[in-house]
Amino acid sequence: MGKQRKMSSETSTERRSGTQDMINKLLAERQEMLLMFEKVAGLQPYDKNVDGDALQKFCGVLVDYSAFGHFEIYERINDGRERRKRVVDMARDVYPLIVESSEVAVEFNDKYDSADHALDLNHLDRDLGKLGEEIATRIEMEDRIIEALVAN
Repeated sequence: MGKQRKMSSETSTERRSGTQDMINKLLAERQEMLLMFEKVAGLQPYDKNVDGDALQKFCGVLVDYSAFGHFEIYERINDGRERRKRVVDMARDVYPLIVESSEVAVEFNDKYDSADHALDLNHLDRDLGKLGEEIATRIEMEDRIIEALVAN
């Protein structure tokens, strides 16, 4: 019986470590995205002199951040790998708002990732404002899930 309890404890410790690693990666992705967002938002006035490379890099970081949250956290919950009811319930509550923010991020990327089309910056300020609001909501929702993940 003692050996089984030790194995169970080791498995639990490994899961907690994996959860913490996932949270740390999410927070690092978020920080990188926020720094790039700040850089792109500071490119005003939006005219022909805008740094297209910075905008394109931001689009890549934004998509990576959005995808990480979805594939690493929410897929884990949807696949049943997360067994804590509090985490599952929290994810179910906030997931629709995170999906909405991801859709806005994809739309922004499609419009401003200049790898396959010319940039039209006429609405960049408006689009950054909308994206910023969605990012703020997403961060709030992610923080709620993180709190549930780290709670004992």
